[in-house]
Amino acid sequence: MAARTEVLHLYRRSLKLALDWAVHRYLWRGQAVYIRSLFEANKHMTQPRQQRELIDQTEEILNKWKHPDPYRAPTAPGGSKYERNLPVPSTEPPPHMHL
Repeated sequence: MAARTEVLHLYRRSLKLALDWAVHRYLWRGQAVYIRSLFEANKHMTQPRQQRELIDQTEEILNKWKHPDPYRAPTAPGGSKYERNLPVPSTEPPPHMHL
């Protein structure tokens, strides 16, 4: 079960990495189909040692192809619009409470 979740994380990371390198979404779609075919080809592997070896190889490939400047949504932390135009903090004291 742990290998399954690890493979799912690797698949998602590989799709995000491909999106970092693709200029347009229609180009990325072809890469996503290819990545899916690679994962589907090894879907029926049941030996834990072979699974571990394949997972390690995939992690090496992902680290090798890691983008130096990955895409970030503009409003996400690290994005170009993050915390831009924040509302002005209120300087008025809180209202008096009658207890």
